Amino acid sequence: MKTILHKANTRGHLNFGWLDANYSFSFGQYYDPTRIHFGALRVLNDDIVKGGFGFGTHPHDNMEIVTIPLEGALEHKDSTGGHGVIKKYDVQVMSAGSGIKHSEFNHSKTEDANTLQIWVLPAKMNITPRYDQKTYLPEGRQDKFQTVVAPDDANALSLNQDTWFSLGNFSKGFETGYQLHKEGNGVYAFLLSGDATVAETKMEHRDGLGISGTPSFQIKANENSELLLIEVPMNIDSSL
Repeated sequence: MKTILHKANTRGHLNFGWLDANYSFSFGQYYDPTRIHFGALRVLNDDIVKGGFGFGTHPHDNMEIVTIPLEGALEHKDSTGGHGVIKKYDVQVMSAGSGIKHSEFNHSKTEDANTLQIWVLPAKMNITPRYDQKTYLPEGRQDKFQTVVAPDDANALSLNQDTWFSLGNFSKGFETGYQLHKEGNGVYAFLLSGDATVAETKMEHRDGLGISGTPSFQIKANENSELLLIEVPMNIDSSL
């Protein structure tokens, strides 16, 4: 088993006033040659968007984009006709494919919104763009994993990639294991809150941990903890 720990305070950080962003991987003005991607996981941004502000209409292509609101809500519009509000406990997926334009604004004029924006490199290029979202209530992840993105689960959203996203809320002292779904995949664990030991590595609030070269690993919650696991292929074209 191989692991790489990204402590929360080593992430890239930029504050634009309306946007306070933390970057687990190189993005925009933040560049670290040692943090370009983890397998097919290309971007994990932890954003706080001020009330009344957001991202104006901009293009994407050939990227799989997942948005997970942690607090507050975002209003989304895109060129496929997709339009909606995503809030805490929602998950949104967008396949940019051959090209899409979209905007995301804080749905509140006064309250901050904290969201995760995650990009995964696609399995196939230039597919027809698509958008979807779904609500996943926290009762479904108490002391167990709740699959929110998967290629083979009717209850989960899907991406143009063999990737699985799992959320878990674990009580202090709870122990469990994670079995990877596909040989050759790795997992990027992101601790949303709490204190946990994942794959024999101690993690704290907003730490990230890349795990590869193993079919499974163990997890123990040292305190009440919230954990996101992103399972992705490791053998990808890093020039994408």
